[in-house]
Parts: sequence; structure tokens; C-alpha cells
Amino acid sequence: MTDLLLLLWAAIPPLIFLGYYYYRVPLAPPLSLLLWLFLVGAVSGFVALGLEYVFDTVANWVVNWQRMQRSLLGIALRQLIEIGPIEEGCKLLGVVVPNYYFQRRYRLPSSSVFLFTIAAALGFTAEENWIYLYHGTATVFDRSIGTPVHAMFSAPWGYALGRYLHAHERLNHYKNLFVRAGINSVIFHALVNVLSSAWRYSPPLRFLSYGLFPLFVWMFWRMEQLLRRVRGQRPLNLISGRTSQHRYWQRGLVLFALMLGGNAIFGIFLLARLLSPLSPSQIFSPDIFGFIVSRFLANFVFGILAWLIYLYLSYKDSDRYL
Repeated sequence: MTDLLLLLWAAIPPLIFLGYYYYRVPLAPPLSLLLWLFLVGAVSGFVALGLEYVFDTVANWVVNWQRMQRSLLGIALRQLIEIGPIEEGCKLLGVVVPNYYFQRRYRLPSSSVFLFTIAAALGFTAEENWIYLYHGTATVFDRSIGTPVHAMFSAPWGYALGRYLHAHERLNHYKNLFVRAGINSVIFHALVNVLSSAWRYSPPLRFLSYGLFPLFVWMFWRMEQLLRRVRGQRPLNLISGRTSQHRYWQRGLVLFALMLGGNAIFGIFLLARLLSPLSPSQIFSPDIFGFIVSRFLANFVFGILAWLIYLYLSYKDSDRYL
């Protein structure tokens, strides 16, 4: 690929996702501001890359840091004390500084801070996409399917930051909410990266990777819940039973739906990776095409079951308010 084509493949999926949220947020800031935040987020990605290089260099002087990364425990330690804090911190700086400038020129509601956070996180994703594609360490499909991940990491502190910056009372409450949300983002950032690394190891550690896509589904649902809050809507409560027994049943259904839906997406992802090196003539050969149809239908059925469970739980929640 040419450099321009790599840049387009890196930037277009995050920009499409940004547009998806831009048109769903009421009183959204001008699109030009969001594009500036997108660019700032990309720059913050390069800053994070430099800080991680410095951290790794210094850590190797103190301990055998590189050797520690060969174990899953070492990877988890690096994610918690280096990757998560540095990357979330750089994205936060990329939101706070422009927001301070724009607040002097525009009257921006807290929903704008939330949208700024998504824009900066997606710009960070575009920078990360370009790095992976330029070095050939990931495919376009791999990077595209992970487009919303950085936005899902940062959504909690973006929501809390918006509430804190625009609060006229209970400042300590919203400050504590922001601190907790920041810690939450770092932990889930680390957890996702650890689960995505688990497939390299032999069982039983490899089985941890099956929790990755269910976690993605839950994090995306959480981001949608935060979007409902900034839009002034009541968040959905899937655990709405009136008795403890009923609530335990609903928690079990939520977990079952996450496993079904997440691993249905995971199955489609693996199927696409298997098919990517094949030519069209190979794909449409009877044996391979039959395999594709059977795998796709199986994962599709699992996804539909997860969706039906979600609709059932959503109906139970709305039924409480009739």
C-alpha cells in the first residue's frame, strides 16, 4: 500500500464512528471542533508512543523489563503501570487543554466534553492504526474491528469530566467520580490488552482470550448507557427484578447473553481471518463454501439469541415504568 492509502485505511473507520456519535448527541459542538480534537488525539498517540519508549528504556536499566514481558503476569504488570496510565493520560490531556480553550469561545454543555473525549480517543485509534498498518503487524480488518476500543476505554472519564467541569454544586462528589472513572479506564484498558495477549499461551491461559469479545460487548453497552445520560435519557437497567432470586436470574441471563454475543462476533472475526488469504475461486469451492455457511449460521444464531435475551431484559425494565 502507498502511504496515502495506509493513512486513509487508518483514519476512515474512526471518522465514520465519530460521525455515528456526532449525529446522536444533542447540541453537538461544531464538526470542525471535533475534527480538531480528532487531530489532537492522533498527536497524543505519538506522545504516548514516545513516553512508552522512554519508560521501557528506563525500566530496562532497573530490571530485566523486556524479559518480564514473556509471561502473561509481566504483560499485565506493564499494562497496569505503563500502557494504561500513559495512554489514558495522554488522551485526557488531549481533551482538557482544547476544552479549556474552546470554553472561552463557546458555551459547551457537558455532552460536548463527552463527544470531545470520543473524538480524541478515535484520533488516538487512527494513529495506532497507522503504526500497525505501516509496519505490517496487523491487517485492515483487524484494526477496523477494534475501532471503538479506545473510545470505550475513555468514555467513563469523559462522562465524569463533563459532569465535573459543568457542576455548580457537589464538586467533591463529581471530582471523586472522575478519579474513580479514570482508574476504571486504566484497569479495563489493561484487562483488554491482557486478554488479547492470552491466545499466545498454551491452555488454560489461552482460554482467557474467549472473554475478550464478551468484554467488548459489555464496554460498548456501557458507552451507550453513558450516551443516554448525556442525552438526558434514563439509562436502561437490565437487572430490574423485585426479588433477589429474580435479580440473580437476570444476572445469569446478562452473563449468558454476553458470552453468546461476544463469542458470536469472535467467531465471525476468526472466520474472516481464515478467509482473508484465500482467492475468490477457493472461497466458492463446495467444501470451503459449505464450511463458511455453517460457521456463519452458527455464529449468527448465537448472536440472535443474545439479542433476544437483551430485548427480554429491556422489556422487563421498561415494564416497571408503565
